[in-house]
Amino acid sequence: REGRERARLWRSEQRIELRADERHRTVTRTPCHRARLRQPERHGGRSRTQADCNMSTDEAPAPAFVPQKEIVYNKLLPYSDRLDRESDDILAKIKGHLGRAVLLRELWPGVLFWTRKLSTYIRLYGRKFNKEDHVLFIKLLYELVTIPKLEISMMQGFARLLINLLKKKELLSRQDLELPWQPLYEMLERILYSKTEHLGLNWFPNSVENVLKTLVKSCRPYFPEDATQEMLDEWRPLLCPFDVTMQKAISYFELFLPTTLPPPLHHKGFKLWFPELMDLWVSVQNLPGWEGHLVNLFARLASDNIGYIDWDPFVPKIFTRILRSLNLPVGSSQVLVPRYLTNAYDVGHIVIWISSMLGGPSKQTQQQLSGLFNSITSFFHPSNNGRWLMKLMKLLQRLPASVVRRLHRERYKKPTWLTPVPKSHQLTEQDITAFVESMKQPVLLAMFSKTGSLEAAQALQNLALMRPELVIPPVLEKTYPAMETLTEPHQLTATLSCMIGVARSLVSGGRRFPEGPTHMLPLLMRALPGVDPNDFSKCMITFQFIATFSTLVPLVDCSSALHERNDLSEVERELCSASAEFEDFVLQFMDRCFALIESSTLEQTREETETEKMTHLESLVELGLSSTFSTVLTQCSKDIFKVALEKVFNFATTNIFETRVAGRMVADMCRAAAKCHPVESLKLFVPHCCNAINQLTVSDDVLREEELDKELLWSLQLLSEITRVDGDKLLPYRPQLVPILRRTLHLKCKQGYSLSCNLLHHLLRSTALIYPTEYCSVPGGFDKPLSAYLPIKDWGRPGDLWNLSIQWHTPSAEETAFVFYILDTLLQPELLRLQGHAEGQLEMSRDDILQSLSIVQHCLLGAGSLLPALDGQPVPNLVPSMVSLEETKLYTGVDYDTSRENYREAICRVMRKLLHHILEHSEDDTKSLFSIIKIIGDLLHFKGSHKHEFDSRWKSFNLVKKSMENRLHGRKQHIRALLIDRVMLQHELRKLTVEGCEYRSVHQNLLRDLLRLSTSTYSQVRSKAQSVLFTALGTYNFCCRDLIPRVLEFLWPEQQHVTQQQFKGALYCLLGNHNGVCLANLHDWDCIVQTWPALVSSGLSSAMSLEKPSIVRLFDDLADKIHRQYETIGLDFSVADSTLAIAAQIVQTPLPLSSVPLPSAQDVETGRERQRARNQDALQKYEKLVHTLLECLAQRNLPWKFEHICIGFLSLLLRDDHPLPPPAVRFFVQSLNHDALIVRKMAISAVAGVMKQLKRPHKKVELNPYEISGCEEPGELMAGDRKDNRWLQYDGKNLLKTQEAWEACRFVEKTHWGYYSWPRKLLLYAPVQEQPPLGRSRDEMNEMEQIIFDHFSDPKFVDQLIKFLSLEDRKGKDKFNPRRFCLFKGLFRNYDDAFLPVLRPHMERLVADSHESTQRCVAEIIAGLIRGCKHWSFAKVEQLWGLLCPLIRKALSNITVETYSDWGTCIATACESRDPRKLHWLFEMLMESPLNGEGGSFVDACRLYVLQGGLAQQEWRVPELLHRLLCYLEPKLTQVYKNVRERIGSVLTYIFMIDVNLPCTRPAASPRIGHFMQRVMRQLKPLMEADEEIQNHVVEENGVGEQDERTQAIKLLKTVLKWLMASAGRSFSTAVPEQLQLLPLLFKIAPVENDDSYDELKRDAKTCLSLMSQGLLYPEQIPLVLSMLKEIAGSSSWHARYTVLTYLQTMVFYNLFTLLSHAAAVQDVRWLVIGLLEDEQLEVREMAATTLSGFLQCNFLSMDSPMQAHFEKLCKTRLPKKRKRDPGSAVDTIPPADLVKRHAGVLGLSACILSSPYDVPAWMPQLLMDLSAHLNDTQPIEMTVKKTLSNFRRTHHDNWQEHKQQFTDDQLLVLTDLLVSPCYYA
Repeated sequence: REGRERARLWRSEQRIELRADERHRTVTRTPCHRARLRQPERHGGRSRTQADCNMSTDEAPAPAFVPQKEIVYNKLLPYSDRLDRESDDILAKIKGHLGRAVLLRELWPGVLFWTRKLSTYIRLYGRKFNKEDHVLFIKLLYELVTIPKLEISMMQGFARLLINLLKKKELLSRQDLELPWQPLYEMLERILYSKTEHLGLNWFPNSVENVLKTLVKSCRPYFPEDATQEMLDEWRPLLCPFDVTMQKAISYFELFLPTTLPPPLHHKGFKLWFPELMDLWVSVQNLPGWEGHLVNLFARLASDNIGYIDWDPFVPKIFTRILRSLNLPVGSSQVLVPRYLTNAYDVGHIVIWISSMLGGPSKQTQQQLSGLFNSITSFFHPSNNGRWLMKLMKLLQRLPASVVRRLHRERYKKPTWLTPVPKSHQLTEQDITAFVESMKQPVLLAMFSKTGSLEAAQALQNLALMRPELVIPPVLEKTYPAMETLTEPHQLTATLSCMIGVARSLVSGGRRFPEGPTHMLPLLMRALPGVDPNDFSKCMITFQFIATFSTLVPLVDCSSALHERNDLSEVERELCSASAEFEDFVLQFMDRCFALIESSTLEQTREETETEKMTHLESLVELGLSSTFSTVLTQCSKDIFKVALEKVFNFATTNIFETRVAGRMVADMCRAAAKCHPVESLKLFVPHCCNAINQLTVSDDVLREEELDKELLWSLQLLSEITRVDGDKLLPYRPQLVPILRRTLHLKCKQGYSLSCNLLHHLLRSTALIYPTEYCSVPGGFDKPLSAYLPIKDWGRPGDLWNLSIQWHTPSAEETAFVFYILDTLLQPELLRLQGHAEGQLEMSRDDILQSLSIVQHCLLGAGSLLPALDGQPVPNLVPSMVSLEETKLYTGVDYDTSRENYREAICRVMRKLLHHILEHSEDDTKSLFSIIKIIGDLLHFKGSHKHEFDSRWKSFNLVKKSMENRLHGRKQHIRALLIDRVMLQHELRKLTVEGCEYRSVHQNLLRDLLRLSTSTYSQVRSKAQSVLFTALGTYNFCCRDLIPRVLEFLWPEQQHVTQQQFKGALYCLLGNHNGVCLANLHDWDCIVQTWPALVSSGLSSAMSLEKPSIVRLFDDLADKIHRQYETIGLDFSVADSTLAIAAQIVQTPLPLSSVPLPSAQDVETGRERQRARNQDALQKYEKLVHTLLECLAQRNLPWKFEHICIGFLSLLLRDDHPLPPPAVRFFVQSLNHDALIVRKMAISAVAGVMKQLKRPHKKVELNPYEISGCEEPGELMAGDRKDNRWLQYDGKNLLKTQEAWEACRFVEKTHWGYYSWPRKLLLYAPVQEQPPLGRSRDEMNEMEQIIFDHFSDPKFVDQLIKFLSLEDRKGKDKFNPRRFCLFKGLFRNYDDAFLPVLRPHMERLVADSHESTQRCVAEIIAGLIRGCKHWSFAKVEQLWGLLCPLIRKALSNITVETYSDWGTCIATACESRDPRKLHWLFEMLMESPLNGEGGSFVDACRLYVLQGGLAQQEWRVPELLHRLLCYLEPKLTQVYKNVRERIGSVLTYIFMIDVNLPCTRPAASPRIGHFMQRVMRQLKPLMEADEEIQNHVVEENGVGEQDERTQAIKLLKTVLKWLMASAGRSFSTAVPEQLQLLPLLFKIAPVENDDSYDELKRDAKTCLSLMSQGLLYPEQIPLVLSMLKEIAGSSSWHARYTVLTYLQTMVFYNLFTLLSHAAAVQDVRWLVIGLLEDEQLEVREMAATTLSGFLQCNFLSMDSPMQAHFEKLCKTRLPKKRKRDPGSAVDTIPPADLVKRHAGVLGLSACILSSPYDVPAWMPQLLMDLSAHLNDTQPIEMTVKKTLSNFRRTHHDNWQEHKQQFTDDQLLVLTDLLVSPCYYA
């Protein structure tokens, strides 16, 4: 994620380096700007210019303002000279008001409002404040974020701003800033590991986890240097691998450990933990969940400290694990351990790790990386597909990007305070070449992948930046043929998208790939046929291709330069002569476009009856066509442009197009031409169109026609599009255009006047807006003489930010006058007519109103940027604040002319009148209402551009930037058009920045109108009005408070006259849209106190009917949205005093100095008072809300739905910082026995939460663990069972049977403490006397406790409750319910044994009943009891166990299939986080005799399951019990019953779980696998020695009398197999040496074929082998395994020999790099396989060939000459002549040894050929020839040859044209003979 954050284009301002003189120049450019004195007033009020300051010698010059880093695009805006003053103003205000708000302790609204302003400021200006302010802002926000009781939504707001301030870490070094880490840790602990969230006492939003983690990442570089040691002390005690705390500790390490300390401090940084964690990682074999976090940590460490860590010893291990983590399918039969799929590594981090280890002296990483890609290349081939493919593609896409990022950092990035990469470890040219070479093959294969070519294109883009000469030629080789083919369009789209990726590297050539540019023209010419009306995707990619290339290249014919200049290189001469074809290209492209247009006219593509609108595809094609054409024309020279213009003009004027589809496309093309060179184009088009229109509208009849002449419509459309050009070029045509507008705006035909309105809109827009007028790739265009300027030198050149010389269009006085002239003559009369109609003086038909509104709307859209915003009185008293909440006005280049009429206000006035008129008299005129709603929206927000257009432009800008950027050199090396676009976007961003506008009376009126429309009769009107309303609600400060009461009026039951439509409208207004404000759930007490009760009581409204499904659905959505979005609202708004000091500093820093005065002492006191009052007020509102909701519930006829909604709201109001008011507690306790199940469920959760609120705190004291154990403190880290933690373990000889022993014992409840190390402070509970008293009487309790006490002491209540709890909910789906468990745990914890007498008879009754739901109920109560008795006295506990033991015994004897998992959960829950010495009664009872056979095998299995649940929770603290259990189980391992066997297998896994092979861990006190296996192997001896096949012929009856040893051994083996299978996924390390002893036996048993009909024993053996072969091996285990395999390969059973091969295949792939780093092992494997090629059994030989081919393919073995010679020699073995046999003699079946040898040679050759399925290496042709010689040998040789040839043909068929090149002609002849099958009929 970090990588993604870093690459986030959003804030794409990489540092732009000014050279010294330029920097000087920027300072002096604006005299008023930089050097400013602190208080100019001191000098008699005379403001001094810079010159003064420099001359004044009597005082030091003022310090200059040096911004940290501003957004550089602001400097290029046409009004940039005013921005410095503006930003200084805004910043001064922010500093003043923000500081003041903090000093006055006003978190809301003051601090929140001004921090929002600060983030807007950063969005507009970047970090334009000096370092001092930057540090202060960060410190202030850090203080604010870490306020402990801060409301969560505020915390997130502050955190996001803080992340933004810390984002560019190069701006602030560790010297400038230091941030503590503990407050962040406390915050994460409180929120992410909340103890109360699961009880519903805290509601956090989903986004909070990401925000907090990003916050920690941003603060991490600034943690103090001692932080690492402190963190290790804090989290090391959690490192207990059997516990969930391990996951927590490792993820904290990953998140917090700082890795950017400078080298001198490394001993305080990673050196403290690196060896320890690395050893841990290397020794874990079975991918636990936390391993991924470790990998992420190492990746970050590697990337931050390149060159300071020697990774070489770990490289093979790292790559082996990465390869395993890709989960690729290998070998013939595959059983995957499911957890490998979920816990695999994150590709994003793997990539960072690999790219950081590259380079350096040893080059080892690159070798392994090449090995990795060699071994997985074939998976990239398009014919392969699977779940793993996405991962591989991601790897491919991200790795080059990561290497480019590293290269950029080493070579081009400006050095910062972060540690640079030492010279010795920087990537050399040779490293880069090797890297690109290793990736080339997979990337080229992935181009045609099933998932699309996007990943390959991005990979190629980055590879081409580094080595164009290696990557581009092969892509070109694929592209040219793809352009010729007509039959494979997918190939074309894939190659084109890859070409687009490498376009920039291709075109700019450079010293590495000078011939690149010469390919450009041939590519462009060949791409033209892709503009194909019949294939949409091909068409779009072709447009993108042409647009990309023409953006990069000036299309200028330079061929004449050949004669004029003689300083050209060879390539340049070639380019000059080629550029003569540009004109051809442009004209041919236009022909293609015309053909496309002609085939997509309406007549061609639709029947008469269908819609006339453009379809989605057509609009995409239109977009592609117009943007591509406009790019091509922009880049043309004037000469080519003139030809093109002529052509387009002729096409447009000689045909008449329909205006919907084809017309739009043609008009777009004409507009593109007009935009490029307005003067020439307008000269042609305007007179033509005007004449046509004038001629066709001569007679007045036309004005009244319903259907207009096609030609007239087409001319209007054309004219309206070509006027979208530079405004001042339009002015000369005023006399022609205005009369046409007058004539056509009032056409009767709707299509006609709409086109005319477009013309009006475009005319106004072109003259009134600010925009760049050209986007050429070279400033100043290309029309210079060739002798002075040679365009081919500019191919692919990036724009130069400092000399962009953008040509801006800014409205001149003449243009502004023209705009107002049009408004006066065309808009004014319409407004007067509409006003007359609204006042009832003038009749207008609906069509007329609509037409007038259309004109008004288009005038507003066209001239909106020149009309000042609506103004009026601010609405008073919305929120109380002691800080000014003023809006900031941004200058956007327009000086409003106040002398003219403000048409915005005029329109506003008339629209409101008209709206009220229509709503009263003709509410069904919905079309006019739609239009009015649009106009109101524009009146409020429109200043020249719309938000949604801006968003989509921003998106497309980012896409183009991504596809064309140069990440290697960075520094904004974008093409000029893109940079201009970004500056324009910056201008639009300023226009659209409106948050925090003041809410004035005008807005209030308009919003009320919108609300009225939102609750009107017609649903479409309502929904359009609501969306405008929601936008407005997010714009104006605090306006929601003004509107909510008005919305709620529609819901009150007292209102008799509300219609259903109004009711629904109001509900929708409360619901809000999916991303805007939700009025029903503003996180603010004032609002919720109103909305929630209103929602509930609206159930009694007359308009409410539960029969209408739409209304029911609305209430469901509302309740659902409130539950989803609710976050706990704060009750405490206090600010720490440390924060105030920073705030005071901020107010006083100079540059810019704030004019806001520091608050006086009086103010500060008032602030403190108001803060107290605010807390008080919040509490009152909270309690009021609870009481109001309870009152609502008490209303008599409230429908059930609303009752449930209300109870849901109440349950949201539980908090952990304030108890629930007693009436609500009483309500929830009573609801435990409510009739409705859903209410009971909510009540159970709520009462469990209330119990947590009422929990009394227990005192803890600090103890020294070494004193208790009487040991010395050890010098080094030692984990596991030590002397100093032995006292924690269970000791059966000293059970706590007396009160004295109990009270003397120090209980440690946390299971993980003491295993790895002790916490710095070991806090244990104080002795009983100091704890809260037990056994209180009712009078000693508070009111809430009494309520609960009364109800649970009442037998009737309890009776009813237990009845309800033992009902079943959903048959077969119910499980042990943790909520109910929490309820009982709370009861017994808070009231000790007060309720036992009432519950006891129930528990005894339930245990006896074997029904599923009753058993579950009693299990929940018992688990609650055991966990709840944590602090009871010894006497009470002893009594309790006296009651529980018989109950549990009875339950276990009644256990059934349905209930055994519930009892398992019950016991496991009861033992979790409890000291085992406390539970000795339970353990001793469970250990009595689990397998006594009473109740049959099933009950035995269940007893074991329950016991296992309890012991597993205790992990390492019960070694004695584990030993006892193992002794008990060993004689019983020969069990007959399968279910008991499986259970024993699982139990054994847990018994041996503690025997781990982790670093610095002492040997476990628990049972060890080694000893156990010795005993087992003794019993399996009879099987090992026997030769015949082992059959499962044991009769499944425990027969009387002793069975023979062999049968016993088979039974034992079955159980052992179950154990091996169970432990494969669960244990941390695999016991390889022990398992190896079993291998020969398993190989003997495992069947060869895949067949499910085999018995259990064989299937299990096969599964075990598969799982073992996938295991990760330590280097020292490899020789053991191989010697074992060699031994078995010599066995007499061919099944065993066959299975050795399948085992090898998987083992080698899953341990590839570990094996490769072990040369002897590679040789061993090689001889093993080659030896088995000569096996006498045919199946074994064939399998050996397959294995060999696999090893060659993944480059484990290489095809070297000795191997080839060996096979060729074997091939030449002579076969004995075939003798003619007598018909009667027996067939000789045993093949002579010679045949086997010869076959082995042929198989060897075949393996070599099949090992490269997708290419033809140099040795292959010869081998094929050798092979073909054996086509007529005896069987089985002939068969092998045929198979090989047909496989060769199948895999090489796709690229045969390419592969043919490798063979000589003679070889080809032979091959063709072989491959073409003989004719079937011959």
